[in-house]
Amino acid sequence: MRPVVLVSYPDPFAAEEAKSLVESADRSIAGMFTQKYLNHSRYGVGSGKAEEIKEFVKESKAEQIVVDEHLTSRQIYNLEKLAGVQVIDRERLILDIFYSRATSTEAKLQIELAEIEYEMPRVRENAKLTSGGERAGKGGMGEYVVDVRFRDLKRRMSFIKEKLKNAQRKRELYHQQRVRIGTPVVSLVGYTSSGKTTLFNLLTGEHKQTSSNLFTTLSTTTRSLRIHNEHEVLLTDTVGFISRLPTYMIDAFKSTLEESLAADLILLLIDVSEGLREIRIKYTACRSVLEELKADRSKVLVVFTKYDSLANPEETTRQIAEDLGIPNPVAISSKSGYGISKLRTMIGQHQYVISASK
Repeated sequence: MRPVVLVSYPDPFAAEEAKSLVESADRSIAGMFTQKYLNHSRYGVGSGKAEEIKEFVKESKAEQIVVDEHLTSRQIYNLEKLAGVQVIDRERLILDIFYSRATSTEAKLQIELAEIEYEMPRVRENAKLTSGGERAGKGGMGEYVVDVRFRDLKRRMSFIKEKLKNAQRKRELYHQQRVRIGTPVVSLVGYTSSGKTTLFNLLTGEHKQTSSNLFTTLSTTTRSLRIHNEHEVLLTDTVGFISRLPTYMIDAFKSTLEESLAADLILLLIDVSEGLREIRIKYTACRSVLEELKADRSKVLVVFTKYDSLANPEETTRQIAEDLGIPNPVAISSKSGYGISKLRTMIGQHQYVISASK
């Protein structure tokens, strides 16, 4: 594994999530630094902290610095010049994880679109930095190199968007066919590593890869599910949400997520094995994404997962439900099977599932 220096916030949740991202990207943490503000103009971190990091990099032989925040091209350039190693920001790290996880053609296109959105604002700034502040030189036909690069990115973006539109049209045809047949769709959504794929495997008998790493699932998978031999529904597993995900990354996956959120029932999974503060942050992040994608709140059923890991499960889940303002959550354990039969029954009896199957 590539040894890196991680720079994050002193907030425990932010720091732990940053560590999980680094580990999910197959890197090892040689050392960690925290700072309250990561938006200082020169390096992102303050000048004193940057000097500390530089000395640590020399001693530890770390090969990369990961900063858990958005950095401009200039901030990255300045910190790389000071420390003598590659610097990447949070967004670049997430893109790297996405690249390593993508399996379907559509997921790869969506990630490439997000990559272009990440690169475009940096093209001109990078050109200035590499040419000593002057505008990058002219190439063939008297055009500036930066303009050629910018135009290439825009052309590539148009091509990818057209390909994704074609994929979306195919999904819309599938959706119309499903409506005609009358098979309800149930989607699993939630924060990354909340147990969506484990539950999906349990309900459908599938063997999709599960992992404690973030973003194990990037492509949606749909399988049929029979509810107590009465109803047949289609169950969809989706990409996990995460806090501080830039809008352009959500937009890149929008077509896939919107199709999932057009389901007749949305099961929002919340991992209750964590502390109340962490649960609150993750629940708020999920709600924000659902609102941004204009999901119908009346179709959302909250499911508490990993119930078996609680020492005092009934009291703990009651407290969590009160804190989050959730009236009737379903508590389950995919590991022990607790609550699974009840969840199946609730899916089958939900008004939107019943109306879709008529």
